[in-house]
Amino acid sequence: MIAYNRFVLDNGLRVLVHEDTSTPMAVVNVMYDVGAKDENPNKTGFAHLFEHLMFGGSINIKDYDEPLQRAGGENNAYTTNDLTNYYCSMPKENIETAFWLESDRMLSLAFSKKSLEVQRKVVCEEFKEHYINKPYGDIWFKMRELAYKVHPYKWMTIGKELSHVENATIDDVKEFFFKHYRPINAILVVAGNVTTEEVKRLADKWFGAIPMGEKYQRNLPQEPKQTEPRFLEHYAEVPLDALVKTWHIDSRMQKGYYVADLISEVLGGGGSSRLYQKLVKEQQLFSNLECYHFGSTESGLLAVEGKLVKGVKLADANKAVNEEIEKMNSTLVDDNELQKVKNKTESVIAFEDMSVMSRATSLANYELLGDANLMNTELDKYQAITVEDIKTYSQTIFDDKNSNTLHYHSTN
Repeated sequence: MIAYNRFVLDNGLRVLVHEDTSTPMAVVNVMYDVGAKDENPNKTGFAHLFEHLMFGGSINIKDYDEPLQRAGGENNAYTTNDLTNYYCSMPKENIETAFWLESDRMLSLAFSKKSLEVQRKVVCEEFKEHYINKPYGDIWFKMRELAYKVHPYKWMTIGKELSHVENATIDDVKEFFFKHYRPINAILVVAGNVTTEEVKRLADKWFGAIPMGEKYQRNLPQEPKQTEPRFLEHYAEVPLDALVKTWHIDSRMQKGYYVADLISEVLGGGGSSRLYQKLVKEQQLFSNLECYHFGSTESGLLAVEGKLVKGVKLADANKAVNEEIEKMNSTLVDDNELQKVKNKTESVIAFEDMSVMSRATSLANYELLGDANLMNTELDKYQAITVEDIKTYSQTIFDDKNSNTLHYHSTN
């Protein structure tokens, strides 16, 4: 059970405090309710660009990192299709430094042309290095566009195309900032050797005067139910053929999400999983093969992805995967097999709860989903799933009409 206190400032900033006196450290986590899915389809990559811009100087503080390091702190950030998260940790005595830094960049970034040019260059280089020039770098660009026709999950967090970030103007950037990075769209979590009274005082002092902003009302185009299988072949200079298959699954707050999570563990969760044992170890069709999902807030994808052993035909590898999928649809998972993946899930949750940083992130995540206390009831949802649930939901998602298949051919 993770205990926490929660209060809301007058400007709408939600604040959660998790007290833990066993550590000399404190964590400050600021999560913004904006991700790549909230971008204009013609101006993508902005949420990720902001992850970089937020370290490029704010209205009163030229350099974020230097004062934080002087206070013995460390920091980082990440962006997904669903959210943007900034976090830092430091000795508890210096926690006010984090409040000062985070509140100033929430108040306003510096928005200098120089900062935009520097960070734009960094993001463009990252785009080229990881997605254009890297072998297999475009696989998920192609798969997302195959699987999603209208929902903004159809583009990657880095952006749909390089030109969107290359052409971003100061005005574009300002508009995006003041639309999304406001107290009303943010969650502040403070965890570690702190008291709720102290956090209330500091939150009021540093964040209380920041203008609320307008609550961002999300109105995204919803993906229609897929009614036919989709297939794409692509040829590239890569070492080995690759196979990627995806199926649409329920959104984060639906029961199907938890069932799909356990299905992905049964099929591809490590060396003892079905796909690995059968198709990597026994039949030696794949050099590696995994099954996973993206943890998306809205209706996401369950994926099977692997690289083939040289000489194996993609059609044969695809057929073998489909045969294993069909077993999930036609026969009940063994009770022991289900219990094993439940135990693994329990240990993952327990391991995540060990670090103060992870607890702070989880609290922010669940608050964003609607209720921070969900982190204390997650395990119950997994434990309640039966072998019948697994079979029924397998039949729902592994319907051929719900499938997307990419054959990624090596031309070498």
